[in-house]
Amino acid sequence: MKTSTFFAGLAVGSVAAAITVLYSTPQSGSEMRSSVATASADLRAKLKDVKGRVDELKDSVNDFASENVQPAIEGIKDSVGGWRTADEGSRNRLKSEIQEIQFAIEELERSVASQQNR
Repeated sequence: MKTSTFFAGLAVGSVAAAITVLYSTPQSGSEMRSSVATASADLRAKLKDVKGRVDELKDSVNDFASENVQPAIEGIKDSVGGWRTADEGSRNRLKSEIQEIQFAIEELERSVASQQNR
């Protein structure tokens, strides 16, 4: 659920509740205005508190990401770099062994060819 949808629903619900209270209250007009002003001030304070907490949460997420995600990415890059370096030695060894096998096959072919010529 998007936060904008949530807050829109919260606002519509608050307005509907206020209208219902206005029409069903046994208070006089001045008492009602006073109650509405108090409720409005309380709502503003609560919304300000919610906004502060959302900002704190956003800062916490950003701090977490900068402290943990970036070092993890760097660690992965270092690991891949180390693997490539270690892999390079294996590749060179395999190339050398393949060349030796090719040389042995050529020698075997020459040996077979010389035996057939006899």
